[in-house]
Amino acid sequence: MTLTAEQQEIKDEFIRVRGTWGEPWQRMLELDPAFVRAYLNFSAVPWTSASHLEPKVKEFIYIAADAAATHLYEPGIRQHVAAALDHGATPAEIMEVLELTSTLGIHAANIGVPLLLEVLEEEGLRTGPAALDERQERLKAEFTANRGYWHQFWEGILEVAPDLFEAYLEFSSVPWKTGTLAPKVKEMIYVAFDASATHLYVPGIKLHLRNAVRLGASVEELTEVLSIVSVVGIHAATTAAPILAELIP
Repeated sequence: MTLTAEQQEIKDEFIRVRGTWGEPWQRMLELDPAFVRAYLNFSAVPWTSASHLEPKVKEFIYIAADAAATHLYEPGIRQHVAAALDHGATPAEIMEVLELTSTLGIHAANIGVPLLLEVLEEEGLRTGPAALDERQERLKAEFTANRGYWHQFWEGILEVAPDLFEAYLEFSSVPWKTGTLAPKVKEMIYVAFDASATHLYVPGIKLHLRNAVRLGASVEELTEVLSIVSVVGIHAATTAAPILAELIP
């Protein structure tokens, strides 16, 4: 359809600010231009206010939110990988973002093992934490050295599933041993997928915010991370609006 003057203005501004356009936005613009304008203003905050993260790092945050196992929004992954490359990111840097984001699955154990231990205590099968043996103490020290922190939610996993802990230690340490992203940026990646609406893993959000602050991240930088992931709700419309447009008689 031919766009009205208002619709064309919104489209031009969207492309100027966000650097992208596609069928979902076109269909949404045709159906409700005021909504597209409001979303543009919402999503543009980390791009048009006093920016604190370099553009490629912003794109890393989008990639982490979209590629996380809890979301897997392929159109967004493709868009933001392309944008990151355009902003000068290397394939190795983007792969590092994906490696960091691939650790999300361990939250099954971070949440599940403490609950298992509670059940065992309630059933009279456990009286409290057991002392760590030599191997477990070594693994704890290695994790702390590789990852730069320790948190109590690892204690139970290390105690009852040391093989799982050791394998995860190797898996999660790869980007910390071979990657080139600044440590505070790595922590921002964790914040991004933990804070996303599709995950909301509160212990991880707080842990990685604390780690990032201790590594030098500013309030403004971390707020920008949260601003970026706060817009993932739009995928309800980018996915469904084209379907609506298709089915309208």
